[in-house]
Amino acid sequence: MTASNRPSRGALDQILQRQLDLITRAQARAVGLTNHALQHRLRPGGPWHSLLPGVYMTHAGTPTYGQEEMAALLYAGPGSVITGSAALRCHHIRGAPSELIDVLVPMTRQRRDASFTRLHRTTRVPERVWSFGPLRYALPARAVADTVRAMTSLRDVRAIVADAVQRGRCQVRQLAEELAAGPKVGSALLREALTDVAGGIRSAAEGDLKDLLARSGLPMPLFNAMVFAGQEFVAQLDGWWPEFGVGLEVDSREWHMSPEDHANTLARGRRIGIHQIIVLRFTPKQIRAEPRKVIEEIQRTLEGARSRPPLNLRTVPASPDRNDVALRRL
Repeated sequence: MTASNRPSRGALDQILQRQLDLITRAQARAVGLTNHALQHRLRPGGPWHSLLPGVYMTHAGTPTYGQEEMAALLYAGPGSVITGSAALRCHHIRGAPSELIDVLVPMTRQRRDASFTRLHRTTRVPERVWSFGPLRYALPARAVADTVRAMTSLRDVRAIVADAVQRGRCQVRQLAEELAAGPKVGSALLREALTDVAGGIRSAAEGDLKDLLARSGLPMPLFNAMVFAGQEFVAQLDGWWPEFGVGLEVDSREWHMSPEDHANTLARGRRIGIHQIIVLRFTPKQIRAEPRKVIEEIQRTLEGARSRPPLNLRTVPASPDRNDVALRRL
């Protein structure tokens, strides 16, 4: 074997271990592999194969999603950062799946999209990132903003924004900062969704309910307000009309609850009953498929509640950046 075919094994192993068994052409040459040695490894049926131009996987088989993300970063070059739906997945934010991996690169970098990698040249490459091993992701607020700017459905945009806030991955304030700093093109739906979430909307189903009520002419409830009797916490309701003492619940919770969840639900129901709060419950499917019936039931309930004396309850409107997950379970 000639010297040209004897790469630095230690250096090669370090690169492969660090980069999930992936290597670039430039890295392979730097550790001593010649063009001939590369071609030999990349031959049909050989041990290496190309994932992206100049990016090679050094074993047979189908790449994992993590390896595809690593390949996208290696192809995009130094300083690149994964954003979009791939970053949402990293942060456990619900979003529409995509076969493409979106990567932020400096504005001056001249490189085209390739295969499963979509590049976004920007003057705002994030300085702070979320690292998972060798992979670099945009922080949640940037990932959300980058994802939804390409979307055309307010319902879908609102679902992602609401999920990110509800799970505590980012705050409305951080999303508003991204909205202000980013491009204006494609930002209208993000702006509207942020307004809704700041007003208490915490899920796609609650957004559907808000849209339905807005079309109905009925008074708009407070969304996710907390209700107190003096200093005693009574409940946090998906929708709440304090002037009527009527609440709304979008019943999309899982059927299977832990004993603690079940006990909390029963205690919550008792508090609601003791303080004479009327609660209407609808499923997300009912809101979408039977809007007229939903509105008619709400209208009848509100009209019937007009004759009741006011309830001696105190209402605290939703705060968009309050971590209220624990209270919702009571």
